[in-house]
Amino acid sequence: MSLVLNVFSSTTRQTQCQQWHSISSPLALRTEAGGQTRRRQKEKGDFFLLLLKINIMMLWNRKYQEFDLVVSSVTTKVKGVAQAPLLGVGNVVWDEVDYSGPWKGKNTFFVVTNVIVTKNQKQGKCAQVPLKGRFCRTDKECEKGAWDQQKHGIQTGSCVKFDLLKKTCEVSAWCPIETRTTPPRPALLAAAENFTVLIKNNIRFPAFNYIRRNILPEMNDAYLRNCHRGNDSLCPIFRLGDIVREAGEKFSEMAVEGGVIGILIKWDCNLDRLMQRCLPRYSFKRLDEKESNKTLYPGLNFRFAKYNTVNGVEERTLYKAFGIRFDVMVFGQAGKFSFIQLIIYIGSTLSYYALTTILIDWLIGTSCYSTEVGQNYSERKVESIQDKEKCILCVSYIDENNLRLVKRSQKKSLQVIKPMSVQPRKEDPGHLRAILCLLQPSDDTNDDVQPSLDKKTNPNAKPSRPAWCMCDFCAPSSLPEEELCCRRTEGTCITSSPLFGQLVLRRSLLEAVLLYQDPLSPSVKKLQTAALRHCAYREYISWRFGVPPNDTHPAIPSCCVWRIRREYPSPDGQYSGFRPVKMTSMQACENGEL
Repeated sequence: MSLVLNVFSSTTRQTQCQQWHSISSPLALRTEAGGQTRRRQKEKGDFFLLLLKINIMMLWNRKYQEFDLVVSSVTTKVKGVAQAPLLGVGNVVWDEVDYSGPWKGKNTFFVVTNVIVTKNQKQGKCAQVPLKGRFCRTDKECEKGAWDQQKHGIQTGSCVKFDLLKKTCEVSAWCPIETRTTPPRPALLAAAENFTVLIKNNIRFPAFNYIRRNILPEMNDAYLRNCHRGNDSLCPIFRLGDIVREAGEKFSEMAVEGGVIGILIKWDCNLDRLMQRCLPRYSFKRLDEKESNKTLYPGLNFRFAKYNTVNGVEERTLYKAFGIRFDVMVFGQAGKFSFIQLIIYIGSTLSYYALTTILIDWLIGTSCYSTEVGQNYSERKVESIQDKEKCILCVSYIDENNLRLVKRSQKKSLQVIKPMSVQPRKEDPGHLRAILCLLQPSDDTNDDVQPSLDKKTNPNAKPSRPAWCMCDFCAPSSLPEEELCCRRTEGTCITSSPLFGQLVLRRSLLEAVLLYQDPLSPSVKKLQTAALRHCAYREYISWRFGVPPNDTHPAIPSCCVWRIRREYPSPDGQYSGFRPVKMTSMQACENGEL
């Protein structure tokens, strides 16, 4: 009896067991092995596909390189000559000195395209040009010494005639005052469209001590005299009309009021020896607002004057110049292989895509590890979370060596519900040792219970047998979850097996198990029948289910339930019926609550 107690005490701790030994049929083993092989092959294929994608992205984005930003300097030289007729002056030839103007800035050049000329200005007093209808009638309306940004001089305090009908305040200024406010159309220097500009751009990448210029070593004088951007995108000489056109504008319209054009030079350099490439790319874009109705002061203009002395009096010619300013902007970076950057990219990519777990899964799935290790890893890497709304029932048939996991249904019989999955049954080592013990001769055979064999299985269904019953020993039930037979196909009932009486119904064994669990309980003769009945339920689960999967509810067949109830009946004939209890805790079985 002490051996039996030691054997069956292990069954009470079945949920604490950490090592399982699966006993499956050859067919089940081959099915499981085939499923694992296909799963490993799919995981391996997904892993290599993702690895290929990462390598392509690494090469495309050059994540294996260290980068440095460009340091740049720009010089420009504009060439061109144009002749323009100026009002009151005649035809004037303009060269680069005239149309470049005094506007010189960093990485910038300016080209005059239109002008308003006011000749023979001298220091003196004259009537102010009326602005926005501002006229005067008396001297009181003209404040002496007053000045504002809209006027051309300082008021003298007198109101004088501007023309035959109007008067304005007199000012001390360069007279005559400039009267025209709108530029002429078409632009006087529209021929500047054919001017050319040579852009010299020197760059340096300090981190790599690399120096480059946009005039490449193979470009000589003959090349620069004949190159054209239309057939050579690397030519550093640009026609102004082509620059404006590529910026999406029309030179003849832009030349009237002027504007700002950006010349963008981008350097994207690869300094690795096998893939060395460092060439400029040019693009163009208008930078100012061209629509007059969207801005107060459209275009671009400035004033300059040319001075001379006539009869000892200083005079000047005032030019209001409209033109196009070209801003040269240089962007770029250079990359060179860096082992440190490669390691950082690999580490960050593995972390971002969770490839570390995939790599470990793949390694464990290879031949480097045994099937048992792979199965144990697969079970332990995912933590099960209880879903209170979903009840998963575990079903075991005598004519199958696997466990079926099915969803509980309130409409369909448990016998006919299709399983969600099929898993191999994991034997409880304690019950294996118990079977070996029970096969030995025993002296206490008086208490052994032999199941009733007076009823044989009839292959043909009887009127009293439920339609879902396959063993002819099940009883009808109004609950779908209780409509379960011990067999999947028709045959002998499990309750007809002598081992069922030895492992499930034997009173001396059940009393010993209960006494082992509670040594200080009353005499075994006073044990309640309900405790023996529930202990028999538990012993059947341990025998036929072994170690059920976590978060599942073992379902006992109807024939077994009624056979146990006939042996250990309730005094009032009332039973609680099927109530799902998870096998993660057997305390409920010990308390008679199952």
